[in-house]
Amino acid sequence: MRIGVPKEIKNHERRVGLTPDAVCVLVGDGHEVIVERAAGTGIGLTDHDFAEAGAMIAVDAEEVYGQADLIVKVKEPQASEFPYLRPGLSVFGYLHLAAERELAEALQASECTAIAFETVTDAQGRLPLLAPMSAIAGRLSIQMGAWALQSTSGGKGQLMSPLPGAPPAHVTILGAGNAGQHAMESAIGLLADVCIVDLDTSRLARLGETHGSLLRTATPESVHELVARSDLVVGAVLLPGAAAPKLVSKQMVKDMSPGSVLVDISIDQGGCCETSKGTTHDAPTFVQDGVVHYCVTNMPAAVSRSATFALLFATLPYVRELAARGAESLEHSEHGLGSGLNVRQGEIVHPAVKASLAPR
Repeated sequence: MRIGVPKEIKNHERRVGLTPDAVCVLVGDGHEVIVERAAGTGIGLTDHDFAEAGAMIAVDAEEVYGQADLIVKVKEPQASEFPYLRPGLSVFGYLHLAAERELAEALQASECTAIAFETVTDAQGRLPLLAPMSAIAGRLSIQMGAWALQSTSGGKGQLMSPLPGAPPAHVTILGAGNAGQHAMESAIGLLADVCIVDLDTSRLARLGETHGSLLRTATPESVHELVARSDLVVGAVLLPGAAAPKLVSKQMVKDMSPGSVLVDISIDQGGCCETSKGTTHDAPTFVQDGVVHYCVTNMPAAVSRSATFALLFATLPYVRELAARGAESLEHSEHGLGSGLNVRQGEIVHPAVKASLAPR
């Protein structure tokens, strides 16, 4: 199979779908790899590195898409890439179609096959290809939240850690999944006053065994109470493949104190706050009702080198299986690739994605 790696073109996106080491493995498996010129230079991987590993170097994205059977990329195809989608082509990467109707329609119209990292589910029900980026986003949510709380960033001037006479920041994390747990650990490390909220009481109980944080079951009343008193709210809610539920209402945001911060990790799936809207690394925040919102849709791109290597550690076995099997037999995948199938032959086939995009 010929595997193509285009250069990522989303705002400040320097991650790359394959590294030279991964290329070497795939070439050793008997496949051909074509990499767009300068695809990895943003994280210090040169065209020479890729060529030495056995890749062919393409002059542009059109050449990569035109020659490849399988495209491996990080973020969803952008509008300028839609014309390159075609029947017989498979695309493997983060898609987040529940929040990307235009992309979903383009994938359907092209009749390509689209497999999403974020819906691949293993035998234990975990999301192994989302996990590394969720961990990064969780840790970055506290880092970015602390930055946004600074007066110089538009926040109230609140330090995360306590000082004599000055209390710590109050942090509420909505969702105790992978991203939420990493956010919690980072916030605890800064000595913030942390509360984590989830509907799953068994998950909260497990966290309670290892952390002394305040744990709360999510109800509209408990969420409202905690959001209103928080300096920093982190939205880390996930329903695989589906649009994120709106846990934070407009009224809750209005009840937060001026200069408070809301970091919505769930923004890739539409966001879990009614006031959230996607932002970029160029313009990461906006203020509504006095609250600073950080809603960057590709947060891990801020640490693109670390993110690339962490992602490849998880994705490479799946890329190898997909290249060996082809997209025609995903239902029998030993790694659970069938659950990653979102679009095939012009149809959306993932149940949660289909439900989220159904006309209302």
